[in-house]
Amino acid sequence: MTTNWDKSRLPSRHVTVGPERAPHRSYYYAMGLTEAEIDQPFVGVATCWNEAAPCNIALHRQAQSVKEGVKHAGGTPREFTTITVTDGIAMGHQGMKSSLASRDAIADTVELTMRGHCYDALVGLAGCDKSLPGMMMAMLRLNVPSVFMYGGSILPGKFKGRDVTVVDVFEAVGQHAAGNMSDEDLHELECVACPSAGACGGQFTANTMATVSEAIGLALPGSAGAPAPYEDRDRWAVESGKAVMELIRRNLRPRDIVTRRALENAAVVVGATGGSTNAGLHLPAIAHEAGIRFTMDDVVEIMRRTPYIADLKPGGKYVAYDVYRVGGIPVIIKALLDAGLMHGDCMTVTGQTLAENHKGVIFPLDQDVIYPVSKAISTTGGVVGLKGNLAPEGGIVKIAGMKNLRFEGTALCFDCEEDAFAAVEARAYKPGDVIVIRYEGPKGGPGMREMLSTTAAIYGQGMGESVALITDGRFSGATRGFCVGHVGPEAAVGGPIALLRNGDRIVIDAAKGSIEMLVPEAELAARRAAWQPRRTDYNSGALWKYAQTVGPAYLGAVTQPGAAAETHCYADQ
Repeated sequence: MTTNWDKSRLPSRHVTVGPERAPHRSYYYAMGLTEAEIDQPFVGVATCWNEAAPCNIALHRQAQSVKEGVKHAGGTPREFTTITVTDGIAMGHQGMKSSLASRDAIADTVELTMRGHCYDALVGLAGCDKSLPGMMMAMLRLNVPSVFMYGGSILPGKFKGRDVTVVDVFEAVGQHAAGNMSDEDLHELECVACPSAGACGGQFTANTMATVSEAIGLALPGSAGAPAPYEDRDRWAVESGKAVMELIRRNLRPRDIVTRRALENAAVVVGATGGSTNAGLHLPAIAHEAGIRFTMDDVVEIMRRTPYIADLKPGGKYVAYDVYRVGGIPVIIKALLDAGLMHGDCMTVTGQTLAENHKGVIFPLDQDVIYPVSKAISTTGGVVGLKGNLAPEGGIVKIAGMKNLRFEGTALCFDCEEDAFAAVEARAYKPGDVIVIRYEGPKGGPGMREMLSTTAAIYGQGMGESVALITDGRFSGATRGFCVGHVGPEAAVGGPIALLRNGDRIVIDAAKGSIEMLVPEAELAARRAAWQPRRTDYNSGALWKYAQTVGPAYLGAVTQPGAAAETHCYADQ
């Protein structure tokens, strides 16, 4: 353990070193710090703790363990919190417009706190969908030594003898509306589906990005696996605190770790686990913070050629707890490394490469949660990209668990999610329809809402295989079925999705990677000439500001120029 730290190159020298910083030091004495603690590196311990949802409720406890690790290794932890918007609560109403915007707000607020107080390093703890990429984005933006830690998954619920997640409750709403579930059963299910703290249990966005955190090298190997209530998480928290101090000593920073090859590893692990389509947004946004151009096209191309090896919900049958039970994310990474599908030479926060971290992992044979690549569930990854005259900038669809990869039908258009959900609830659609939900993109929403309430209701009505749904918004990582999101350009900027009319023929072919509207070009030209931009109701406040700055989905829906435009880096100030 280092006891005498040279602060001449650390940001905290600006608030702790020299006679001119006496007023600053007086504040630290006021909080009970000793002179020795003030002389040590300051480590920001950032959490997304709040009482909004179970995803984040355990983060405060885990942060205390991180602080123990930092102190043990000779650092001075400074805990702070930032916001989250939890999708399970925000879903299906106007609150969901705040969700994606919160990702960038999390990155911004962590950046501002670290800058304002001149912290030298960062341990970031996050528990739900947008907080994970938001925290990782902040790490790349600041480029101080950093370790990411996931807050952990929820335990599965039990309903009538089977494992359930919150998605079963969303789908039960559709079953109830169709008269196939009683009031009593719906109430019983909602009471048992979420039995503990932690993020949604399937390979939805939170667990997808937690898997990414290990594969990309920002989290300690094995740290993302234990469910949130398990005390094993506290052990990993202590080790994360110790690890960040070693990174300070070695001056090993996030941009040394998150390279183009590391991003490719992240995309591989998303495809291999049938992960969330939202990775098509978040990986480009993380890359953007490192000055790397890594678009949705790059992500989905890697996913397309990656075998699908983890039988996880929503396309499969298992949840995150089951991955932990058979050895955790290191087992998935080991299988992919052994097959030559990941770059084993990428550096990680352990100070060792990905291959070195996993050389001792033994693949368990007595389980069917994770398959070896030689016996993959399918040879194609769980997520693919689509392009065509309906989506020149692309769209994205999760195919894990799908049998039919082609859909041809007629457009049924809605200009907001509420109208689409009302039509679904009223059964005002038919087999063969392609339900189109537009003006829900990053600018047009604003905020690029997820559509889980609508898609889950369709499945609950038994119509999941009979219709398709496309949107310039997003789908939850929990969505299943022929659902195409991130369609770009979005309707708000005059993208082709804005020109669709009821009855237009649409052909979606996930095997070919195409999405086409069968409308003559002359007719499209006439519609384009007649199209007028639409106004939203969000003409002030945070969502207005977000709409002014947010970029296209295929580049990550980012809100600032990123590292490529930097003239200085915070870590070197």
